[in-house]
Amino acid sequence: MSASKANNEEATAPQKRSPRRSGLAQSLGIPALALLTALLVSGVFIVASDQAVYDAFSRGIGEGLFQVWVSIRGAYGALFGGSFGDPFQIWTGAQVLLQSGDAQALQTALGPISESLITAIPYIFAGLAVALGFRCGLFNIGAEGQIFMGAVAAAFLGYAIQGLPVYVHLPLALLGGALVGGLWGAIPGLLKAWRGAHEVITTIMMNYIAFKLSDYLLTGPMKRSGYNPVSPPIEEAAKLPRLFPPLRFHAGFFVALIVAALVFWFLWKTTLGFEIRTVGANPHAARYAGISVTRSFVLAMALSGGLAGLAGANEVLGVNYNMAQSFSSGYGFDSIALALLGKSHPGGVVLASLLWGFLRSGAIRMQSRAHIPVDIVFIVQAMVIIFVAAPEVIRWIYRIRVETEAEEAVFTRGWGG
Repeated sequence: MSASKANNEEATAPQKRSPRRSGLAQSLGIPALALLTALLVSGVFIVASDQAVYDAFSRGIGEGLFQVWVSIRGAYGALFGGSFGDPFQIWTGAQVLLQSGDAQALQTALGPISESLITAIPYIFAGLAVALGFRCGLFNIGAEGQIFMGAVAAAFLGYAIQGLPVYVHLPLALLGGALVGGLWGAIPGLLKAWRGAHEVITTIMMNYIAFKLSDYLLTGPMKRSGYNPVSPPIEEAAKLPRLFPPLRFHAGFFVALIVAALVFWFLWKTTLGFEIRTVGANPHAARYAGISVTRSFVLAMALSGGLAGLAGANEVLGVNYNMAQSFSSGYGFDSIALALLGKSHPGGVVLASLLWGFLRSGAIRMQSRAHIPVDIVFIVQAMVIIFVAAPEVIRWIYRIRVETEAEEAVFTRGWGG
């Protein structure tokens, strides 16, 4: 009897599905379907706001449906062109470069994708910052303030120190921004670890302190001559090099990718990273296993602040070459959505940041060429976040069956995982 039972178990064993493969497919599939659904729903708003569609339907259903296609194609075509550029122009520019050596046409054609990648760089740093905090079960809403402090430090080191070679000055300014941002993030971590202060409250308060402190510095000690609250320009040796001038695309993009790889290595290949993830999953079990929860809180918040500080340093050293008031367009707050969209994984954060960069960059051309307000892009982004946060909606729309292993999964304390 026991032998027959064993044979039956062996016969049924190969039919079991791998939960790891199923989870990977779901992690990649849900955000992609969320983006597709958001674009389809936004297309309804685009069509509804186009008077030409109503005029076409008044002349006949066939003409109306054709105008619907024209409206959606024009809007999303402009969005794609503003994000990636015109493929035909890129091909033509490449041919001109090969035949005559003139790179101007190709540089002009590559302008849109260059701007999209530039827009994505601070999102990568800031998204990694929030994702690392999520992995420790911490909600770092202070990334915006940490970005400001990193930018202040990078700007000061960029213009105040003179005479250094680029291989010393540039790393010094970058590390200075990361260090000051890390210190700014470590303060809420210390308050959380030693006094139990909730990091959401303390990081929000630290944001206001960072904003007002930067305003004071830019209207006082760090103000250049003149009326505008702007710091002096940084030295040439502190600038992130532009790789294809006159395009603004610079080496900060590759720095961001390297940092993302380092964050992955740290979280999944080191002891400290394992401890941070364990604390995020269950701090009580981690403490019982001998892991210092206090150290993990402080370390995670310090590293998170350092990554956000790099976002601010990147904008100063690679794009603006100075610091002005309100220089950040909400990178720190958008990073919360990016960490959630990327499932708090460095690779997912990079992809989500690239998506955000392409959407933001393409929205400008969509408004100028297709006369579609940029608010449509904000609607797309908001719906993507909603669908990712509520995946049951996507599963219901596309009739995706939840695997048994996923149903039996244990939800942990960590955010965005």
